[in-house]
Amino acid sequence: MSTTEHIETVIVGGGQAGLATGYHLARGGRPFVILEVGERIGDCWRGRWDSLRLFSPARFDGLPGLPYPGDAWSFPTREEFADYLQAYAAWAELPVRTGVRVRRVSYDGSRYLVETEHERYVAENVVIAAGYDRLPKTPPYATELAPDIRQLHAIDYRNPDQLRDGPVLIVGAGNSGADIAMELSASRRVLLSGPHPGQIPWRIERRAARVLTPALFFLFRHVLTVRTPMGRKLRPKVLAHSAPLIRIKSADLKAAGVERVARTAGVRDGLPELVDGQRPDVANVLWCTGFKPDISWIDLPVFDEDGEPAQRRGVVEGQPGLYFVGRLFQYAVASSMIQGVGRDAEHVVRHLVARAAVRSASTEDAHIGAEGADQEAGFI
Repeated sequence: MSTTEHIETVIVGGGQAGLATGYHLARGGRPFVILEVGERIGDCWRGRWDSLRLFSPARFDGLPGLPYPGDAWSFPTREEFADYLQAYAAWAELPVRTGVRVRRVSYDGSRYLVETEHERYVAENVVIAAGYDRLPKTPPYATELAPDIRQLHAIDYRNPDQLRDGPVLIVGAGNSGADIAMELSASRRVLLSGPHPGQIPWRIERRAARVLTPALFFLFRHVLTVRTPMGRKLRPKVLAHSAPLIRIKSADLKAAGVERVARTAGVRDGLPELVDGQRPDVANVLWCTGFKPDISWIDLPVFDEDGEPAQRRGVVEGQPGLYFVGRLFQYAVASSMIQGVGRDAEHVVRHLVARAAVRSASTEDAHIGAEGADQEAGFI
């Protein structure tokens, strides 16, 4: 480490969760820095597939203090939303340092140590907002596919030109799998493998949806939370399975010629094998199988065997000063959505600011006590 810097709070991650947290810290007048691995703010979105559009209308895509500009019922592209994040950071004058990869977060008994390639930060608080569910999850049998089958995880997919000519098996039938299946169906045979995750019962892009969609996002934000019986019952299912289809419908996939097939169970003789025994002869396999937590850089005893932090609304009670924002169903279904990170960030910052006030008062009391002792001893 070439330099060491002391700052009250380090936010790891400069995506929507980190920026929303920074906004509330700035409003509270607390010193902080945001460390972002991308070379530009918004690169976490620019790196996704070319045709991606957000699943939520623009009216639900703004961060605290700055609504998303333009048509409230449009669906921003990945580039448009990335540019919004960059503009948001500039508008809020947030201290974001880009191109910084955090190698390790640890605790020495009194302070947090945040280590990067060239610097070390000493902090009273650390907010993990890194979207660390970014390790692509593929089944172990993926390595058994024949070498002439082109396979990609959704995190590496950009456009159809990456694939070989011929059919593609998409493993994972959630929103990403359905979106990519629709795109690829224009140029090749597409087989979509996996159980149907369900779908919202209306067309979110139609004018009539403008009555129903706000109710859906209200449900995600206020009803399906860890505080309600319905939310607590749903949470394990959300963590284990894909969310319902939002934009694409089963009828759309059928009309496009996408073939629904059984769940992929393994590989036999180099070909993917489905649970019904079929072995589709495909030239490509695209894994839309989600992500698993990358917690290797967080050197703190706060995770269970599944990599879930022991947190309550983002506050790690057993590790004072450590916070999470942007986790899947951290508090509500909306917690990992753009519309939900602002509320969770505000809650975390309220806790952080209150903790800072207690620490400050304790320090002041200790200082006054020391002065009193010195007076009694005749030193002052």
